[in-house]
Formats: sequence, C-alpha cells, structure tokens
Amino acid sequence: MFEQIKHNMENISGIEIYPILSLLIFFFFFVGLALWVFSYKKEKIREMSAIPLDEGLCIISKDK
Repeated sequence: MFEQIKHNMENISGIEIYPILSLLIFFFFFVGLALWVFSYKKEKIREMSAIPLDEGLCIISKDK
C-alpha cells in the first residue's frame, strides 16, 4: 500500500515543496506562540489565574 502512495507522490510535479512549507508553518506558529506567551504581562496572568478563586464575582444571565 505504501508503495502505491510513494509511486503516486513521485509522479506529481512540484510536490516536494509541501513538506518544506508544512515544516515552516509549524515552526513559525510555535515560535510565534512562544514569543506571545513570554511577552504577556505578568500582572494580567496573575489576574486571570485568580478568576476561578474569586467568590465575590458571579455571572448574571438574562432570563427570557
């Protein structure tokens, strides 16, 4: 089965660019994600981490 797939892939012209593009997309996505995480403000992270512990806040929903 793999031989049939390999044979089909060898016959398609320009297919060798797809593994390179997928690797670059994967790499840049995770580098960007890491930059976003490490540049996030520490105060905002502390504020968001305390949200589940705040007992004074409640969600008010509109009754229909």
